[in-house]
Amino acid sequence: MRRTTAGSSAKPAPRSTPKSAPRQVRIIGGQWKRTPLPVPDVAGLRPTPDRVRETVFNWLDHLLERDWSRVQCLDLFAGSGGLGFEAASRGAQAVLMVEDHAGAARLLEATRMKLDAQNVQVRRADALAAAEALVREGRRFDVIFLDPPYHQQWLQRMLPLCARLLTQHGMVYAESEVPLHGDAAPEWMHGWRAVRADRAGMVHYHLLDRSE
Repeated sequence: MRRTTAGSSAKPAPRSTPKSAPRQVRIIGGQWKRTPLPVPDVAGLRPTPDRVRETVFNWLDHLLERDWSRVQCLDLFAGSGGLGFEAASRGAQAVLMVEDHAGAARLLEATRMKLDAQNVQVRRADALAAAEALVREGRRFDVIFLDPPYHQQWLQRMLPLCARLLTQHGMVYAESEVPLHGDAAPEWMHGWRAVRADRAGMVHYHLLDRSE
């Protein structure tokens, strides 16, 4: 989920996307399949496209052998919760959603309660501060969703913390305005490997793990 405000929980939409965001997105698979998720009425908010989420969760299903029962997820920059609730719907053991916009965080909590999603926790916090706190707490996650604002150097700030938050074979889902793999990969991607990558319009999305 992305938003135009600096330091907020989502990034600006590519120029090719419509100016108005949809009022809701839908969970694609799992026990809450087709359940609508409201998109907060926040200027500039844009949901991650359904086809991108479908592709990403197809990747994850394959890599996890469709066994989400022991998977711990962290959804930073949660927005509407499309990524976190998708993981929870598919049976993730636990999903922690981090969102710093007060209204969006309240809506996430309302959705969690409506679904009786006992495997979901919502934390209203700045993503960087939350990640630092989780490192101090010694928390570890198998999948981290990282969908930050564009052009604000969030990925290069967050990925070192994500490296400390991942389990041994954990993965980071990252969206960006530039490719993070191959010859075009920025220098700060050293130590990371793209195990899956694709592009939808101007959005580049990746599954990353720590390179050996």
